[in-house]
Amino acid sequence: MTILVTGAAGFIGFHTCRRLLARGETVIGLDAVNDYYDPRLKRDRLAELARQPGFRFVEVDFADNAALTAALDGAEFDRIVHLGAQAGVRYSIENPHAYVRSNLVGHVDLLELARHRGVRHLVYASSSSVYGGNKELPFRVEDRVDHPLSLYAATKKADELMSETYAHLYRLPQTGLRFFTVYGPWGRPDMAMWIFTKAIFAGQPIEVFGEGNMRRDFTYIDDIVTGVVACLDNPPADDGEEKAGGSRSPHRVYNIGNHRSEELTRMIDLLEQACGRKAERRLREMQPGDVRDTYADITAIQRDLGFEPKTTIDEGVPRFVDWYRAYHGV
Repeated sequence: MTILVTGAAGFIGFHTCRRLLARGETVIGLDAVNDYYDPRLKRDRLAELARQPGFRFVEVDFADNAALTAALDGAEFDRIVHLGAQAGVRYSIENPHAYVRSNLVGHVDLLELARHRGVRHLVYASSSSVYGGNKELPFRVEDRVDHPLSLYAATKKADELMSETYAHLYRLPQTGLRFFTVYGPWGRPDMAMWIFTKAIFAGQPIEVFGEGNMRRDFTYIDDIVTGVVACLDNPPADDGEEKAGGSRSPHRVYNIGNHRSEELTRMIDLLEQACGRKAERRLREMQPGDVRDTYADITAIQRDLGFEPKTTIDEGVPRFVDWYRAYHGV
């Protein structure tokens, strides 16, 4: 049967579609192609997907339930990978309504779609941002996540709660994935690695927030997709047993990270090496909504699905820069 992937023109959605198509799946990719960042990059990703057999693209806003229903009328699919969302911590302070619409209304639309279509499994994107101000590292899925530091984080926690409700009421099998700082080829222009690389090649200074004293669990896109697909292939059982994240309904929540917390300055060092030039670093204070450190405990997904990230930033950062050079011709 066919798999529906939302956010297909986005970074993780594009790579997930490509992996599924490569193994012979039929994929319906869904995306609104909004202008949160340059739509040309999204169109270029879609053009790559269109070259593979088995891919069909539907351009629609999944937060518009009537439009979503009409666009998928007659389409058949038995699994959903819901990766579409309004992303970005800082932008959620500037434009909160975009997050309510896409991440809350849109998530309910996908839950309702999954319920009425009787899908076998709904895998959806959460975020490491839900851990908010948690001080204990590494972050575990068993940790309380009641104190988000941004509206983006709050919407992602709300998505997990709504999914738990649908798993309980309708026995809808679901897996929520808390992604940790995903990077790699075809990445997002609003993320630090892209912003820094662009500035370095342009000979412009980079702004390093948190006075350079931030750490991130950088996770390479290929490892992320391996985890997404492993989850998709193994829906949680409706057996009353406690799942990762604490649910006894067919709903579990996993961290997907590299299980390494790297200094931001180390990532910049690697970018400088890969770009072949030094960056002018301007240290800035923490920005509102930012978290100083992230670090994923991946014990649950290792135990349940055998997930093991393979790519260190020493390997992944140069791969990103090589792609960036080729894509931009620099």
